Amino acid sequence: MAQSVGIKDVARAAGVSVGTVSNVINRPDTVATETRARVLSAIDRLGYVRSESARQLRAGRSRIMGLLVLDMGNPFFVDVARGAERAARKAGLGVMVCNSAESVGEEAEYLSLFAEQRVRGVLLTPADATGRNIDSLRRHGIPFVLVDRVAEGTTECSVSVDDVAGGALAVRHLIDAGHRSLAYVSGPPGFNQVRDRRTGALNALAEAGLGPECLRELPTERLDVAAGRDAGARLLGLADRPTAVFCANDLLALGVLQAMYAAGVGVPDDLAIVGYDDIEFAAAAAVPLTSVRQPAVTMGALAAELLLEETEDGSGRHEHRRVVLQPELVVRRSSLAAR
Repeated sequence: MAQSVGIKDVARAAGVSVGTVSNVINRPDTVATETRARVLSAIDRLGYVRSESARQLRAGRSRIMGLLVLDMGNPFFVDVARGAERAARKAGLGVMVCNSAESVGEEAEYLSLFAEQRVRGVLLTPADATGRNIDSLRRHGIPFVLVDRVAEGTTECSVSVDDVAGGALAVRHLIDAGHRSLAYVSGPPGFNQVRDRRTGALNALAEAGLGPECLRELPTERLDVAAGRDAGARLLGLADRPTAVFCANDLLALGVLQAMYAAGVGVPDDLAIVGYDDIEFAAAAAVPLTSVRQPAVTMGALAAELLLEETEDGSGRHEHRRVVLQPELVVRRSSLAAR
C-alpha cells in the first residue's frame, strides 16, 4: 500500500522548511514568487493533499456540519438535505449526512460519531421522542438545530411546519368534498408530527360538528410505502370502510394507493386519499396525489443558517429561535370525487 505524502516530504522535495510549505498553503502572499512556484510544483508532483481534519483540530473549528435524518429513502428528507447543503456551501462548509432509519439506537451511534469528528454542529430530526439522545450533544458542547421537530423540554433552535394546521387542511378538504367517515394512517405514535397531524384532523372534524369517532386511526410501525400497503390491506378488510383516508406522509399514501389499485378499488371514486409532504412522486403517481406541502428545501436551508449564526457568534449571546413555517394544501385527482 502506498504511503501518504506529508508536508515534510513536500518541504524536502522543494528544499524549503516545513513552515514555508505551510505558508504557501495558508498564506501564499507571504512567500516569494519563485519559492512559491517551487513548493507548488513539489505538491503537484508528489500528489500532496493536506490533512483537513488535522488542520481543523488545531484550529478548534470544523468545516463540517452533521445532518441526521429519519429516512433518506424518503424524498422529503432528501430535499431537507439539499437545502442544508446549499446554505452550508455558501458559508464554505460541507455536510455529513447520516440516516437513523427511525432507530433510536442508530441515532445514538451517529450522534457519538459526530462528537468524535468534532463537527461544527448538528441538524437533527430526532427518532427519540424523549430527547434523551440529544443530551449527548449538550454534554459535548455541540450546537444543534432540530429540523421538522420541536422536541419536548428543549430550548434550542428549531425549524418546523405547523403540523396541526396541516392536519386540519387535509381533513377540512375531505369534509368539504362530502366525506363523513375518514381514516388516519398515522405511522408510529411516538412521533410528534404524527400526533400533531392527528390533532389537526380532529380539530377540522370538530369545526364541522363531527365527533372523533368519524376518524378511525390505523397506526403503522414505519413511515414508508410498505407500511402504507399494509394499512391499505387493513382498510380493505373493514366491514364499514371509510370513504376517505388521510395519511401522515406521502409514502404511506402511495402504499395505500397501491393496495387500492391491486384490489380494484377506485381512487377517488371509492376512496379519496390525501398525503403529507408533497414529495415529487406525489404528482407523478398513477392517480396524482393530493398532499399537504411542506417547504422541505427551505426548512433545511433555514436550519443550516440558524446553526451558522450560533456557531459564528463569538459573543456567547446567541438567542435560540423556533421557526414555524406554514403548510399548503395541493389538490390533485386522488381526492376530487365528491360523495
